[in-house]
Amino acid sequence: MSLKSLFYGFLLACIAPVIAQPAALPTVAVPPEIESVLRAYERAWAANDANALARLFTADGMALPNGSPPAKGPAAITDAYSKAAGSPLALRAIDFHQTQDLATIVGGFAPAANQPDVGKFVLVLRRGGDGQWRIAADIDNMNARPQRPPLPQPGRSPAGGG
Repeated sequence: MSLKSLFYGFLLACIAPVIAQPAALPTVAVPPEIESVLRAYERAWAANDANALARLFTADGMALPNGSPPAKGPAAITDAYSKAAGSPLALRAIDFHQTQDLATIVGGFAPAANQPDVGKFVLVLRRGGDGQWRIAADIDNMNARPQRPPLPQPGRSPAGGG
């Protein structure tokens, strides 16, 4: 193997992880009344306050958290989030659309502002008769694929007993 081949192999090994990572989509602005819903969500999530999270939803709202079945209504949403919340969270919008009483946000989430997104979400918000925006649907998932369990080795039982 020539020195030139070694150099290009080394260079490729160094830049391949950078090339493989797509650039983060830019953050877009959302109106202040919708921005406040995102910030309230962050605060309630970090405080592990599942009741406060559920209050951000419409009465018939649905949460579709990563790795869990759908949760519809305040009691189910409270239960679903009581098992997941409690870590730092920073939400950012990467796409936003609004009609009179309906808004959608596609976004990313990270453990802190200005850190790379570790997951993404879609929020559908509805404005109620009181003028307040509430979440009608929330779906999120992680950017990393779940790790598959190792396959059993031929001739060995799954429990490792031989």
